[in-house]
Amino acid sequence: MAASEDIFASSDSPYSVSICVRCRGTKMLCGKQSCPILVKYFADNRVKRLTSSSEMDGLSPPGVFIGRYGYPRVDIGPFIAPCEGNTEIMDTPEMWVGKGLEEITQMRFSLVRGKHRVRVDRPDGDRIYDLVQEISMSRTMPEVEVKFSRSPGVTFALDDSVQPFGRSGRIERIMASTGRFDHKLEKAFFDTDLNARGAVEYLYDSDVKVSAIQRAFSTGVFGIGKKRKMVPTRWSITAVDDMIGKAMLRENRYNDILWDYRVYSYNALDNRWVILMLPTAWRYELIEAWYPNTTWNPTGKQIWMISSHEFFSGRSEYAEIGGCYYAARLAVNELFRREGIQAGVVIMRESHPGYIMPIGVWNVREHVRETLRTQPRSFESLAGAVSFISTVLDIPQERWLSHSSILKNFRDQLTLDQF
Repeated sequence: MAASEDIFASSDSPYSVSICVRCRGTKMLCGKQSCPILVKYFADNRVKRLTSSSEMDGLSPPGVFIGRYGYPRVDIGPFIAPCEGNTEIMDTPEMWVGKGLEEITQMRFSLVRGKHRVRVDRPDGDRIYDLVQEISMSRTMPEVEVKFSRSPGVTFALDDSVQPFGRSGRIERIMASTGRFDHKLEKAFFDTDLNARGAVEYLYDSDVKVSAIQRAFSTGVFGIGKKRKMVPTRWSITAVDDMIGKAMLRENRYNDILWDYRVYSYNALDNRWVILMLPTAWRYELIEAWYPNTTWNPTGKQIWMISSHEFFSGRSEYAEIGGCYYAARLAVNELFRREGIQAGVVIMRESHPGYIMPIGVWNVREHVRETLRTQPRSFESLAGAVSFISTVLDIPQERWLSHSSILKNFRDQLTLDQF
């Protein structure tokens, strides 16, 4: 269903010892614009002194993390910021647009993850299990006191699905004052006859932030009675994006078709975003182009591209491109719902060398949202739209066209209509 190439140009380590020793973060011999090692080092150095003890007091944004290794027995626990003040922003990606990569990573690496091993299907009498659920539904920033088995160690979790975080430690004892719950999340929690999909759709339509829904979904507070269980954070993010996007798409397929060609564009975190909308019934594609010395092309000598797509009837297999596909689809359908339209959509993303490390799927969802808030350019023809796109993106239009199943199909339709 999709045009795809191997993202990695070789299996070699992106940072050989000799390069890093000779560079020491000053010459950028790896080709990146910033040194990922120094970014992580300085971010950790800010909280190292505060986490040197096995005991810690702090505030949760609120935030939680549900691991996936060893499923169905996984590590669960809260995020704790060993500081005072407003920590909400630390686990609310909707508030990160416009911030730089170093600011985001420093903020996230300031969070310490508590870990407690447990089965996902609600073991009786496990107080930490219940506490994690309570934190996930909190409308305030819970005060947390925790004793770790030893002082938290450096992990630096980096993943293109989840937001990064810094140190972690195994919980020996924990206390938290969760305060008041978000009443909408609480309502879904107490409705044991409402399935998880229904809860997600209700909460989204009630203007609960997507990140808050994902957090609560991961802790197993939605669903039918005893069928509830925790879901690894990585999985919950994509599951919620997928459910919300599909719910809107079921309605948007009956909207009026866009009458012109639209192009939206936006730059953020050394990623260039272009969204092309076509005057046709729903079809959708996300194409990513990774330059050498970027996150997923660290040792390559050429630009690698990967894409996934669907036509009007949707797709049944998980997208090759991963969770980013569903995050972007959600954002597109939000605009369609607001404007009462439908269209064919091709999203083109150029990741340039300044994008030095993965920071999570939120990057795609929120920056596609932000791109669609800009004023689009309108064109009467596909040729005019593509010509404009070539002034925004560096990669030649012929290469984008060769990787796009949607554009190939659409051009074939235009050709047939001419006869």
